[in-house]
Amino acid sequence: MRKENSTNFLNEKDLANNCGMYYTITLIGGRWKISILAALLDHEVMRYSEIKTRLTNITERMLIKQLKELQDDGLIIRNDYKEVPPRVEYSISKKGRSLEKLLIEMQQWGKKHSKE
Repeated sequence: MRKENSTNFLNEKDLANNCGMYYTITLIGGRWKISILAALLDHEVMRYSEIKTRLTNITERMLIKQLKELQDDGLIIRNDYKEVPPRVEYSISKKGRSLEKLLIEMQQWGKKHSKE
């Protein structure tokens, strides 16, 4: 946990508030968030186990962490059905769906330039 009055924290907060590109990267940055969003864009609703199966190399701990962060940022919706056995489903939110064109552009750019 960083101090809220540290220069680093204040600079990060300023960037997030005043730079749209930085804000976007903080929401979707990291190894797994884009893959999770892509999976949810391809499917209306996915259960936790379906996401885990699709992202074969992700650990349980990391998947739980990334799903929680995406949910906290309003990009996905978590529906917890109070059943036995437990059933949890994830879907992409309206805010998350608004990233679709950006993610497609990023994919196309990556395919074009990855061989250079």
